[in-house]
Amino acid sequence: MFDGLSSKLERVFKNLKGYGKLSEKNIEDSLKEVRLSLLEADVNYLIVKEFIESVKNKAIGEKVAESLTPAQQIIKIIRGELVELLGNNEPLNIKAKPPVIIMLIGLQGSGKTTTAGKLALYLHRIRRRVYLVPADVYRPAAILQLKKIGSSINIPVYETPEENGKVLQKPDEILKNAIGIAEKQAYDTIIVDTAGRLEIDEPLMDELKLLKNKFNPNEILFVADSMLGQSAVTVAKTFNDALDISGVVLTKVDGDARGGAALSIKKTVDKPIKFIGVGEKLSDFEVFYGDRIADRILGMGDILSLIEKAQDSIDEKSAKSIEDSLNKKDFTVKDFAEQLKMMSKIGGITQIAGMIPGFSKIKDKFNPEAAEKEIVKIKAIIDSMTEKERINPDILNGGRRKRISLGSGTTVNDVNIFINKFEEIKKIMKSFKKNKTGSLKNINNIKNMFNKGDFKWR
Repeated sequence: MFDGLSSKLERVFKNLKGYGKLSEKNIEDSLKEVRLSLLEADVNYLIVKEFIESVKNKAIGEKVAESLTPAQQIIKIIRGELVELLGNNEPLNIKAKPPVIIMLIGLQGSGKTTTAGKLALYLHRIRRRVYLVPADVYRPAAILQLKKIGSSINIPVYETPEENGKVLQKPDEILKNAIGIAEKQAYDTIIVDTAGRLEIDEPLMDELKLLKNKFNPNEILFVADSMLGQSAVTVAKTFNDALDISGVVLTKVDGDARGGAALSIKKTVDKPIKFIGVGEKLSDFEVFYGDRIADRILGMGDILSLIEKAQDSIDEKSAKSIEDSLNKKDFTVKDFAEQLKMMSKIGGITQIAGMIPGFSKIKDKFNPEAAEKEIVKIKAIIDSMTEKERINPDILNGGRRKRISLGSGTTVNDVNIFINKFEEIKKIMKSFKKNKTGSLKNINNIKNMFNKGDFKWR
């Protein structure tokens, strides 16, 4: 989402590196560019004005630390202001007496129903017993969609009584009955998918106010489509004024959004962003950390989120499998295929790339989307190989390579290139063997070092 803004800020910081020391003139020149970059990212004008003023006052009034260059000093100040703007992580209020009620609200098309499934999966993974409740009785496909989502992640969904395709209960009746079932079945968390509209209207607000007043939900999360930019912020303010929301979930963060919603919404409604949807899969859902997003914007990567993704996606058994393959005398195509599967679980190259520190400096030379396409081709080639060929690719003669190319829809040259690249990968894996970095225990050790600040940017 922040690619455009990151690229523009990278250019500003590159120009700053040419200065021997900070002066009021070069600070002002640089901040003009930062201001323009933020406005182009669709950040609210008044917020940009306040942001730039604060950075300017701190930059002019602060002595440059001996260990920092002018560029580093400005980046440090801007990072602090971005973290302030984005806000700190505030956890869900789920320690209350069960069942905890989480109500999702927002306009139609913002992604509420999908977010209900993503949130349910997230809570299930932290050992909550979740119950999904469809309270959108107006959109015909809403209840069916939630049932399909619930079924795909083994989360129960309240069965709404219907007759001739019409729901026989009102939203408040649905929630009342669902709470009764949750208490009997010991579900500790209820996620309510409420109705949306194409635009805000009085009946919608009245219905949501009724649900709030009758059931006093522990969380009211406004689901905002980040693709809408400032429009999403305006809608969020309207919902917050009417319902006093407890937090925001930003959806479609992986799309072609400029970042204005994320950088404006917290300041506008004075409520935290709690989660972000970063892809189409139900697992593409992250806890929002302002400092980590600030680091991504400034091209510093986000190692902590990458490590957490690895922990969530790779269980001990899979981690042991990776470690075993690293320790084997011969690293095979079969081992490589397993590691590609692990990478896919973590999120694929496109998601991983943006979390790697320094990636912004090489992204012009490396295209993650093109790399993803190459991986699809490689997987097809591997799938067309026999078990014996995967274990020992040395047996691949001309006839075998032709058969593999036909089976994978590629060319013999593609197969040859993959085999040659694989030989290079084998050499790299031998160097990994010496370090033994495969286990979750080592992943935890790395994460702890980051948390203690040993690798924090200064």
